[in-house]
Amino acid sequence: MSYFLRELNRGDLSEITKWRNDSNVMQWLASAFRFIDQEVDINWFNNYLANRANNVRLAICKLNDEKIVGATYLLGIDWINRSAEFSIWIGDDSSQEKGVGEFAAQRMLQHAFADLNLRRVGLTVISNNVRALNLYKKIGFIEEGRLRQAIYKSGKYIDLIQMAMLFNEYQHVDVQTRI
Repeated sequence: MSYFLRELNRGDLSEITKWRNDSNVMQWLASAFRFIDQEVDINWFNNYLANRANNVRLAICKLNDEKIVGATYLLGIDWINRSAEFSIWIGDDSSQEKGVGEFAAQRMLQHAFADLNLRRVGLTVISNNVRALNLYKKIGFIEEGRLRQAIYKSGKYIDLIQMAMLFNEYQHVDVQTRI
C-alpha cells in the first residue's frame, strides 16, 4: 500500500479526535491522555491556521483512498535559529509497523531541510516507546538528553528522551518512492 503527505484539513478532525480519545494510541505519545471533544479539536485546528507560518501539520494518507492514517508535524519553527520540533503519530492500528512512520518521517525531514532551510530538528519521545526510539535512531536522530520522570502515564512516571538531527547529519533518502 502506498502513502503520501498533505496538509491537514477540517475533514481530518473527526479521525484525529477519535485517535486523541483512544488511550491505546495516546499511551505512546508524550502528551497526557485526556478526553477531547470535537469542539476542542476545531479550536486547535483554527489556532493552527492562525499560526501556520510557524507550524507545518501534515496528514499521512493512503494513496488509494486518501484515508488519513496518521499525522506528522514541524512545530514552533524558529526562523532566526532555523529550528523546529518534530512529531509523528500513526493513529490507524492497521497502518502501524508497516513502514508508514519511516516514510512520513523521512519525507518531513526532507521538507524541513531541503524546502524550509532548517538547520536543526528536535523531538521528545517517552523512554518506553521502543518502536519510536528505534525509528528515530535508524533515520539519524541523536539522543541529546533525558528528562528523568518527566511525564506521568498509566500510573507511573516515565523519562522523556530529547533527540535532534542537524542539517549536516541528515541523510537524504529517496522518499519519493511510495511504500
